[in-house]
Amino acid sequence: MKTEVFVGIDVSKQHLDVAVRPQSRHFIIPNDDRGLKQLLKRLTALKPQLIVLEASGGYELRATAALAEAQLPVALVNPLAVRQFAGATGKLAKTDKIDAQVLAHFAEAVRPEPRPLPDQEQQLLKAALQRRVQMVKMIGQEKNRLEKTFIPALRQDIQAHLAWLQQRLEQLDRDLNDQIRRSPLWRDRDRLLQTIPGIGPAVSRAVMAQLPEAGRLPGKKAAALVGVAPYNRDSGRFRGRRMIRGGRSYLRRMLYMAAVVASRWNPVIRAFYQRLVAAGKPKKLALTACMRKLVLILNAMLKNNQPWNQFINQVP
Repeated sequence: MKTEVFVGIDVSKQHLDVAVRPQSRHFIIPNDDRGLKQLLKRLTALKPQLIVLEASGGYELRATAALAEAQLPVALVNPLAVRQFAGATGKLAKTDKIDAQVLAHFAEAVRPEPRPLPDQEQQLLKAALQRRVQMVKMIGQEKNRLEKTFIPALRQDIQAHLAWLQQRLEQLDRDLNDQIRRSPLWRDRDRLLQTIPGIGPAVSRAVMAQLPEAGRLPGKKAAALVGVAPYNRDSGRFRGRRMIRGGRSYLRRMLYMAAVVASRWNPVIRAFYQRLVAAGKPKKLALTACMRKLVLILNAMLKNNQPWNQFINQVP
């Protein structure tokens, strides 16, 4: 019987620490083009069942892309999940070598599903959206500084910076619109999503950038990826409240605002919200349920390629 091989790769700016299970092998290679060629050669020979890396601020992207391009089974995982796994298995020390070994063990024990990497268009859309979030945050910070500053010269400097940031934000929005219009796929998805009462351009872009799987997954799995799927908290005779956790935080924040709007103006969501509140549910819990319903709706609409006015009679 062939032994299954699992690989964990701890990524830093300068090098890659690679651990292989169950052979307990470890090696280090440079995180550059030459090192990646060496990595691909060694791992292709091993024929691993799964290779796991964790998100590390972008340093992992080049290695992950190279592995995927070489048709090797690679999964990019949440660092928090790996840390919790390490704690549960008694690996409390933290070095690059130990981290790689933990990732290999995680690959063997948990076996996260390898997923295709986003294509270039998807990566550009996500990067542009992230940049927009950063610029909105910077504008808010400068506005706060302006309120607390009374020195004329400093106020003038902050106002000039705010004007420049606003111009850049407007240009970024135009670039985002152009990028969506140039792609038939994104253009059609954007139009379809915005037919849902409560979802505007900002939420539509967030869905396209952060939930590219929408339309290709079961509704419950899409809700779990966003972080709005309720989990049980029961033990013995105790029956706890259902709770949500994890998921893609920026998209969840955007969908919360969409749910607030939809609870007033979307007839389906409004009726659902009012029914929950009338049943005694807290308003925040009712809004969270509306978020989940929005995810189920948009996922089904994208799957069936139907706009809101055609889909409304099939709302789950």
